[in-house]
Amino acid sequence: MSLLGQVETDPKTRVQAGQIWTVHLPPAIATEAEPEAIPLVIVHEDEDLIVVDKPAPMVVHPAPGSETGTLVNALLHHCGASLSGIGGVQRPGIVHRIDKDTSGVLVVAKSDRAHHGLAAQFAAHSVERSYLAMVWGEPSAADPRLRGVAGVSFEPGGIVRLSGNIARHRTDRKRMAVVRDAGRHAITRVRVREVFGAGKPVTSLVECRLETGRTHQIRVHMTHAGHALIGDPVYGSPRAIPKAALPEDVANMVKRFPRQALHAASLGFVHPANGQMLQFHADPPEDFKSLLTSLRQSKD
Repeated sequence: MSLLGQVETDPKTRVQAGQIWTVHLPPAIATEAEPEAIPLVIVHEDEDLIVVDKPAPMVVHPAPGSETGTLVNALLHHCGASLSGIGGVQRPGIVHRIDKDTSGVLVVAKSDRAHHGLAAQFAAHSVERSYLAMVWGEPSAADPRLRGVAGVSFEPGGIVRLSGNIARHRTDRKRMAVVRDAGRHAITRVRVREVFGAGKPVTSLVECRLETGRTHQIRVHMTHAGHALIGDPVYGSPRAIPKAALPEDVANMVKRFPRQALHAASLGFVHPANGQMLQFHADPPEDFKSLLTSLRQSKD
């Protein structure tokens, strides 16, 4: 059945078997963001996409309170009109993002075919994403408390699997939370790489791999597990550090770290134009490395 001449704009309209619809996509709206000559650390670039190492505290795209100085402003200056327009008025070429105070690798589409292809991979959860994080304590299978946390399970190789739906916090709309009967399914896998603290773990360097990619996913899941990120101003809070656990200057560095200690270390995906598997890496920034170096030296 064809609905000739009928125009439907209500997204809640239900379609039925046999109906034929023609979908008209409006042209992309010109972005209101202005190009800005902001230096970029470019990991890779070709005619379809660009991979950058985003610094903290750069915002990915313009939003109220952050209209300038964003990654989009920098990309508009660097790429000109070549960014994909599918993302709409404020997010040209953006197919995923990382938080303002999270550093690391991020891919941006320069062509519409790249935008479609990358978006499909993110939707299918086939993109490989690995993060480094400094967390309070040690998320270990040997911890009986952790074994009692809902959504926590354990896999071979010392992997802690965190599974829990994520949605907006009921009372604080700026926060996300693990919920039972709502939200979006999310899975994070965590492996401890190093532990610091004499006698009792004070903090750990962990590697987090995302099976899904929800807003604040790592920060929310780690907090839910009782191992919030060092420096997280939203989900974490400073903890008392026993005097014998770390040297005083190192303990102060941990307690005063100015942002969530989270870095997007690697990103892997299939090139949407040529089908080649790509893998990109970025070393942590200086503040993260300085903290890690001081913690390692405290063990000597």
